[in-house]
Amino acid sequence: MTSFNFTPYDQRFFHEHLQSFLPDKFIDCHNHIWLDRFVTGNLSKSRSCAWPEMVARDHSIEDLLLTNQKLFPGKQVIPVLYSYVNVAVDTVRSNNYVQSCSQKYRLPALYLSRPGEPAEEIEKNVTEGGFCGLKVYLEFAPSYIPADEIHIYDLLPHEQLVLADKHGWVVQLHIPRPGRLADPLNYVQLLEIEQKYPGLQLLVAHLGRAYADEDVGNALEYLKHTEKTVWDFTANTNAYVMEQVLQYFGPDRFIYGSDFPIFRMKARRTVENGFYINEIPAGSLGDVSGDPHMREITGPEAEKITFFIYEEIASCKRAADKLGLGRADIHKIFYENSARIFGLKP
Repeated sequence: MTSFNFTPYDQRFFHEHLQSFLPDKFIDCHNHIWLDRFVTGNLSKSRSCAWPEMVARDHSIEDLLLTNQKLFPGKQVIPVLYSYVNVAVDTVRSNNYVQSCSQKYRLPALYLSRPGEPAEEIEKNVTEGGFCGLKVYLEFAPSYIPADEIHIYDLLPHEQLVLADKHGWVVQLHIPRPGRLADPLNYVQLLEIEQKYPGLQLLVAHLGRAYADEDVGNALEYLKHTEKTVWDFTANTNAYVMEQVLQYFGPDRFIYGSDFPIFRMKARRTVENGFYINEIPAGSLGDVSGDPHMREITGPEAEKITFFIYEEIASCKRAADKLGLGRADIHKIFYENSARIFGLKP
């Protein structure tokens, strides 16, 4: 079961910065659940950052529900479920687990698809399993493609896009490539997907992985004529990037996600020369010396590091305050937009 090291600083941070900002009920569009027995190999990622693997070996539905209960006292959180995204995880068993949890707790869920999976198999599993659509991830792109050269269509092939367009599915996309959102190939293909497949609902996870100001580039100007692509700010703590996305696309196309279990860790993020670094209390995740994205903090300063998810939501609050967003806008971001996308009651 999940354990939480709540300190007076954590409690004060929540009550002072988040309690009145968050709606009483909100939807979290980005959650991974899986069990340890579904892991058939070593949990490691060759094509993306390794530090998330240090947070949790597994994450059951009970852990997720407890996490929301503990971190958001007095709030009702409706999580959208899907599997963990790692080639070491048996996706068949994990998808079946997600489906059973979705049915048991009446929660929306996405189907984790692999690019080589037959289209007829995906169509059957999604429709009969009651999934809202697809979750795709770069780790599942063909192994012969170097990580820096992966295209969106390598992990989200046209056959799957045709299905999503036909059925009106949600597609949540973690874009590839070291240039992140600023890579022209990424933003050109994002626009192409909306134009060629207008029936699906595309969700761009993590604001296109734009964790530093430099990660945005010319993407938002290029994508400003999109009409329905939605941006989730999961695992992103950059208030300036949030502000830019909100200015271009408005609060109707901006949604909250946590990336639990990863963002239940205690951390804060800083950016140096366009490179993000997660600062964590020393010893909280074991040996992180080999990961350039991690930095341990000691002494009194470490006691001021709260839960990463609190930092994310506080960043959203700063962006909202800067733009003068009202309570109705915040309700859209944290509830109404996801309710519309995932077919929940308004």
